[in-house]
Amino acid sequence: MKYLSEYRDPELAKKYLEEIKNTVSRPWSIMEVCGGQTHSLVKNGIIEMLPKEITMIHGPGCPVCVTPLNLIDKAVHLALEKGVVLCSFGDMLRVPGSEKSLLEAKAEGADVRVLYSPLEAVKIAEDHPKKEVVFFAVGFETTAPANALSVIHAHRKGLKNYSILASHVLVPPAIKAVIDDEESRIDGFLAAGHVCTIMGNAEYHPLSAEYKVPIVVTGFEPLDVLQGILMVIRQLEQRQSEVENQYARIVREEGNVAAQKVIHEVFEVQNQMWRGIGEIPLSGYGVKPKYANFDATKKYEVSIAEAPENPECISGQIMKGIKKPFECAQFGKKCKPSNPLGAPMVSSEGACAAYYHFSGMVEA
Repeated sequence: MKYLSEYRDPELAKKYLEEIKNTVSRPWSIMEVCGGQTHSLVKNGIIEMLPKEITMIHGPGCPVCVTPLNLIDKAVHLALEKGVVLCSFGDMLRVPGSEKSLLEAKAEGADVRVLYSPLEAVKIAEDHPKKEVVFFAVGFETTAPANALSVIHAHRKGLKNYSILASHVLVPPAIKAVIDDEESRIDGFLAAGHVCTIMGNAEYHPLSAEYKVPIVVTGFEPLDVLQGILMVIRQLEQRQSEVENQYARIVREEGNVAAQKVIHEVFEVQNQMWRGIGEIPLSGYGVKPKYANFDATKKYEVSIAEAPENPECISGQIMKGIKKPFECAQFGKKCKPSNPLGAPMVSSEGACAAYYHFSGMVEA
């Protein structure tokens, strides 16, 4: 692996920007799918440096942001009412449910713990056999192997007190849904490099061919994003629509086969609700019936009624790329990271958080 500074070289960035400027001849709209790429664009001022012909559209690539409101409510219910040890990655704690967040549940006495790995949750279950332990398994395909592995480990250890509350979403069906949306006007895509590190590029070829859009698998550093944009622009200007791999230092065409095997052992593809967007067919992972004892949704049979989103939050339009964060009437006013109306203001990959912290449009 090269030194990180090599992917932030300002002189090379200038060359990419100049080449983009010399290549583009008409307006194009490009969606960066992943929130990590959005943060790179905003934090490094890349959006302002691009030619006026290029419009960057921020996509739904923030798994924390699209975790269904109903599932947040279930996690809160399990922690407060069922007395489980509710384990989660840190990003999920402040995401608002219909009434409260996991952080607020913790303040009320719930045993909510921030972990760096689901395998830590398995260890907690092993060390405390009289406590029920639930890991809130949220993420794209990137985090699915570790979450699946936790189930396999718990199964091998014979643990009866461990389960996962799964909310895994898949990127290719989300891209298809965005293209199919009648309000969508997107000419090309920057695909999420970390997802393709696991799953490879195979699922993107049919999308590119069917919709005649270039898809460039891209990393997250400033030079990655700039090169990815340049590769998309070159294709658009030449009327091409192919899948290209900018992130070749990490991503292989076939992906990580061993990780895929672990995923497919535990999970199966199912329809999935996306917060602010709605149900997208075959866009999520659910726990297979053979591991039903480790599926918190089945194990606890928690029935939580669907609650409406905050009417002042336009996160759905933001995640579909229809509007930008600053077009929300409550951006930086009622909605701040300290008091979010919606998930995109909370997550480290949320578009609203990126604009709040780095755009200079509000005083953070």
